[in-house]
Amino acid sequence: MSIIEKAVGSMEDKPSGGKRDADARSERVLERSLDQASEPTERSTPSLEKNLLDIDPREGGDVTHAIPAEATTDLPPGGVDSQGRAKPLVHVPLEELDAAGFLTPLKPRSTIGEEFRGIKRPLLRNCSPRAAEVMPNANLIMVTSALQGDGKTFCSLNLALSIASEQDKTVLYVDADVLKATAGRTLGVPDDTPGLIDLLVGDTVTPEDVILRTSLPKLRILPAGRRSEHSTELLASESMHQLMIELSERYHDRVIVFDSPPLLLTTEASVLASFMGQIVFVASAEKTPTSAVKQALEHLGEDKMVGMVMNRASRNFNPFGYGYGYGYGYGYGYGEGDRDPEAQATAAVSAS
Repeated sequence: MSIIEKAVGSMEDKPSGGKRDADARSERVLERSLDQASEPTERSTPSLEKNLLDIDPREGGDVTHAIPAEATTDLPPGGVDSQGRAKPLVHVPLEELDAAGFLTPLKPRSTIGEEFRGIKRPLLRNCSPRAAEVMPNANLIMVTSALQGDGKTFCSLNLALSIASEQDKTVLYVDADVLKATAGRTLGVPDDTPGLIDLLVGDTVTPEDVILRTSLPKLRILPAGRRSEHSTELLASESMHQLMIELSERYHDRVIVFDSPPLLLTTEASVLASFMGQIVFVASAEKTPTSAVKQALEHLGEDKMVGMVMNRASRNFNPFGYGYGYGYGYGYGYGEGDRDPEAQATAAVSAS
């Protein structure tokens, strides 16, 4: 009960006799209460240090979420790391992405925007609590392909940008194609920014240190990080496995999208796939050999939910005649690098 409420209560508790004296006493009590309420107290001044110390990083909350709004004005826009040091805010180059044919908030009702709405919907349904009971790590989604140049990075970026537009979801984009690391640069992450490899190598590095905020409120980025000649072993390590478990269980409202290396060009891609709950497999229409698709899918476990996306396909392209032998649910249109608005592609999602 506030001081003012106590004062008002004391007025109401007075007996009816001697009303004038009671009113006078009540007015004096109320005046004292108002004076006390206007004075600054220790409780009314938020302590930034105390709020920072009260945060348990294992709970997965961002630091500023636990700090009163009055205390956040002095924090850097990119937040702080586990040691209280300022982190950079990544400014996503929306105009450049839009010019390159990516999905952006600048054109939310674009053709590509509608296409990825359809692609993400079954993936998000599988992240629901009911579906997650039978699909472990359903919020870990890996986007991969058989070979280089099939458009997996293009698709993974668009998928992440589309999920970031959801009202009740946030997305963490992980650049796990550490040898190329093109996804981070495309999103505006400066070169030599610490990231995934630094997290796996350094005992003192935490996810809070390397997960970056962006100018899009619901998009976070975990860059590839430093180059390492042992990147294959690091991505296949027990540390990576534990990180996947932590990310899956720690951020219950967050979808984690991984841009993975091609399955047939590296060994770490198949190891990464074993950690995932869902896999989006990208093939380039009339380019990716059928034999490569079949061979790549053999690297995935039979218990995995696999969604198939056909990239660079025209509307009259028949995926069933392409020889994959998989069932397709629906068609959508997009193409990596396409500038012609008439250029379309067929995408589909299926379970294997």
